[in-house]
Amino acid sequence: MPINNIKNINDVKKIPPDKLSVLAKELREEIISVCAKNGGHLASSLGVVELTIALAVVFDFNGEDAIIWDVGHQSYSYKLLTGRYDKFATIRKLGGISGFPSIFESKYDFFGTGHAGTSISAALGMAVSKDLMHEKGRIIAVIGDASISNGLALEGLNHAGIMKKDIIVILNDNEMSISKSVGAISNYLNKIITGNFYLNLKKETEKLLKSIPLFGTQVARLASKLEESFKNLIVPGIIFEELGFTYVGPIDGHNIDLLTKSLESIKKIKKPVLLHIITQKGRGYEPSEKNPSLFHGISAFDKNTGLTLKKTGNITYGEAASNFLIKLASENNKIIAITAAMSEGTGLNKFAKHFPERFFDVGIAEEHAVTFAAGAASSGLKPFFFVYSTFLQRSLDQIIHDVCLQNLPVVFCIDRAGIAGEDGATHHGIFDISYLNYIPNLVVMAPKDENELTIMLKSALTYNKPVAIRYPKSEIPYYEAPEPSKTMTIKEGEFETLIDHNENLIIGLGTQIPLIEKILTSINENAEYENGGIGLINARFVSPLPDQLINKIKTAKKIMTVEENIEFSGFGSKLITLLSENTGILNLKYKIISLGKGFIEHGSRKELLKIAGFSEGDFEKAINAFFLSESEKNKVRYSAF
Repeated sequence: MPINNIKNINDVKKIPPDKLSVLAKELREEIISVCAKNGGHLASSLGVVELTIALAVVFDFNGEDAIIWDVGHQSYSYKLLTGRYDKFATIRKLGGISGFPSIFESKYDFFGTGHAGTSISAALGMAVSKDLMHEKGRIIAVIGDASISNGLALEGLNHAGIMKKDIIVILNDNEMSISKSVGAISNYLNKIITGNFYLNLKKETEKLLKSIPLFGTQVARLASKLEESFKNLIVPGIIFEELGFTYVGPIDGHNIDLLTKSLESIKKIKKPVLLHIITQKGRGYEPSEKNPSLFHGISAFDKNTGLTLKKTGNITYGEAASNFLIKLASENNKIIAITAAMSEGTGLNKFAKHFPERFFDVGIAEEHAVTFAAGAASSGLKPFFFVYSTFLQRSLDQIIHDVCLQNLPVVFCIDRAGIAGEDGATHHGIFDISYLNYIPNLVVMAPKDENELTIMLKSALTYNKPVAIRYPKSEIPYYEAPEPSKTMTIKEGEFETLIDHNENLIIGLGTQIPLIEKILTSINENAEYENGGIGLINARFVSPLPDQLINKIKTAKKIMTVEENIEFSGFGSKLITLLSENTGILNLKYKIISLGKGFIEHGSRKELLKIAGFSEGDFEKAINAFFLSESEKNKVRYSAF
C-alpha cells in the first residue's frame, strides 16, 4: 500500500509483513524531501521509522491505545501514518501542521510535547485515568537516551514503578541528543547496552572457560545457565528492574519483524515495562548519518548533497555572544561556560574548543545547570549559562532560590528570546521578561544590537550579582567584537536617550530599537504632533529601572513601550506600575506594544513578527495612530483617497 493511500494508522496492519520495509523506505523519502524544502528535525525522525511502523502494527491508536512522543521531534513518520500525508508538506510553515505533536492538530496526538522528559509522567497520568474510568488500552511513551536522564523523566520512572501501572516505556538509544549525550546514565547506556560490550564479553568468557583442560565445556554449560544472573550484573536493566519495570532489550530498533514480535510479547505484560531499542539517528540518509547533530534541526538543504541552501556569511546573536565570551575568558581564567545539551545551538561549541576544561555540558538538565552554576559562583568562578529562553523556564525555582536569594554572580545568556520561529508555541521565548523582571537582585538586560550585546557581557562581570541578558534568534552581519580591554561598560540601569523629546516618548528595549529610531527620524520631520516630536529611549534594562528614568518620563503626556515579550507582567507593565507609584498616571495616555496575550503559532520569525505588529509598516501605523494630532490624522486620512 503506497504511503499516500494510508488514511488511517490501522491501514498499516493490512500491509503484508514482507512489504513493511517498502513502507519504511517511502516514509524516509517523504521526510527527507519535505525537510529539504522546509527544514526541520530530520535525523531524529529518520531514526524511528521502523519503530513507528511496528507500533502501528501491534497497537490500536485509533481505538484504545495511546502514544506520547518525547520530545516530539521524532514524530514525523507518525504524522504521515495518521492521516496527515496530504498536509505534511506544510510542516513548520505558517498555517501548516506543527513540527511537534499537538492535541489541537490531530486526535492521534494524545499529548503535546516540545520539551524533553515529559512523556513518562504524562503516560502515568493517562494510565491512572484509564484505570479510574475502567477503560482498556495501553499507554506508550517513546523517549530518547538523553531525555531519560532529565530530572522529570527520572521522577516519572520512580513514581511509575511504585504505582505498578501497565505503561510501556520505549527507550530509543541512539547515543545522541541534540548535542552528543552526556552524563553517567548516557555513558552507561552507550558503553554497556549497545550490545557489543555484553556480546563480546560473553563470547570471550565462553572461550576462556572452554579452554580449561577436562572440565572447560561443562563449566561453560553451567555458565550459560547462569546467563541471566550474569547479564544483570553488567547491563543496566538492573536499574530499571529495581525501579519496578520489567526490562526488555536491548534490541535492534531497525528490525521491523523483531520489533513487532517484541511489542506483541510486551503487550501481554500487565505491569510497567521498559523496552530498550538501539537505533541510528539519521538512518537512511548518508549526510544525516554522518552528521546527526547538524541534521537534528536543520534549515532547508540540497537533498542531493545535504548542504544547507542558506549561506549568508552572517552569524547569530548567540554566536556573537559566544565569540566575545572567548575573548573575555582569555583575560579572565575564572570564567566558565555552561550549556544544557545546546552547545551548537547557543554557539558555545567554539568556546568548548578554546577552553575545553572550562566548558560544561550538563545534558538536558536546566535545573541542575543553574544550581551547578550557583555552586561554582559561590566558590569564586564566573559562570555564564547559555540557554534557550523556553528551556530556562524549567529552572525558575533554582534561579530564585539558589542564585538570586544568595546574590551569586551567575550570568544567564538567554538565546531565542521572543519569537523563535518554526518550532512554534513550545519554543518561543515570550515569557522570560515577565517571570524574571520582579526577582530581587537580578539584573535583566536586552541589547539593541551586537555591539551593545558585547558591552552587556563585559558589564555583567562588573556587577558581581546575578545577570540575565536576553537576545533573539536572529542573524546579524558577521561581527568582529572588539577586545575586552577596548569595550566600554554601562552602569546598572543606565539607559540611552536616542531622540530627546519629553512629552511624547517611546521607551523600549531589544533589537526593535534601531528600526523604531529609523521610523522616528523620518516621521519627526514630516508630521505634527499634539505635544511636539516623539522621543526615543533605549531602556536597555528591564531591571533595575532607575529613578533617573522615571523622573525623565514622569512629565510625559503620551508614552508607548515596546518589547518582544508577552504583554502581562512585562517591561511596559512594570514601567507603568512604577510611574503610578511615583506620580500617578491619571492624565497619562500610554500604549504597550508587545507580542500580545496568548500563545503564538509556528512560522518564520519574519512572518510571526509581522502578525504581532512588529514590521516597519506596522510600527509606523501604531506610532501615527497614537501620537498624531487630530488635524494631522485628518491629513493622513484624506491623502489616502
